[in-house]
Amino acid sequence: MIRDGAIQLNGKPAKPNALTQTGDCVEIAYPDPVETDVEAENIPLEILFEDANLLVLNKPQGMVVHPAPGHLSGTLVNALLYHIRDLSGIGGELRPGIVHRIDRMTSGLLVVAKNDAAHRALSNQFRDHTAHRSYAALVDGNIKADAGKVDAPIARHPVDRKRMAIVPGGRDAITHWRVAARYGQYTLLQLDLETGRTHQIRVHLASLQHPVTGDVVYGREKQPFGLVGQALHGYRLTFVHPKTGERMTFYAPLPDYFLQALKKAGEPGSGEYILNLLKELECGNPS
Repeated sequence: MIRDGAIQLNGKPAKPNALTQTGDCVEIAYPDPVETDVEAENIPLEILFEDANLLVLNKPQGMVVHPAPGHLSGTLVNALLYHIRDLSGIGGELRPGIVHRIDRMTSGLLVVAKNDAAHRALSNQFRDHTAHRSYAALVDGNIKADAGKVDAPIARHPVDRKRMAIVPGGRDAITHWRVAARYGQYTLLQLDLETGRTHQIRVHLASLQHPVTGDVVYGREKQPFGLVGQALHGYRLTFVHPKTGERMTFYAPLPDYFLQALKKAGEPGSGEYILNLLKELECGNPS
């Protein structure tokens, strides 16, 4: 937007390296949303909450969030365009309403903006780390410690541009983890994100030599327990409602693919038991 002249500083086009001072006047001219060519598709969605400003949904494993080469249909955006008449356009032509995203083979909670004001407010919360996300992950190996933190910058892999990696000078990335249960060769973790970088949890856990089970990109090629992707689920999402100011927290129970993997790993408890266990571990987290 700076290069397009849409941001002015004290009445003049701002430069990318401009520094602001107290008393400066910054004006932003948001462009009109571009009419999308993405087609609406009648794809079922699991919506947990919806009002005039936003909706919260539980994305299934295997669904791409927004259209991309090789995935121009069957995405969350295609489904949203069918189910909701008006969506925020700030995200651009291919991402109407999308505030944040999760990987295709990761399941879990997402918040979607239904107007531009909600989109800006929610985006600011994710940028400022006042919106919080918690995940459950089954990982390879038996982690000896009960809890820990990975503070390591992430950027594109210097050789394989389709992957992310821990790279000096990359974007700050911090992941907190706690052991929820141990199954000998596998461990169930509860994780909280301070930042939300692409593939953050997967890269950070792989750096501990405990990659997410089923993750063929950052872990082993073998996928046990009938998994077709990584055993990673965003089970909790917290943010402040952009209109009412109410702090809202949502939970998504572990999906069947995750529960089946846990059962085969040796977990005797029910899905409700596991979710309650994860909730107990949230106490004292940075969120």
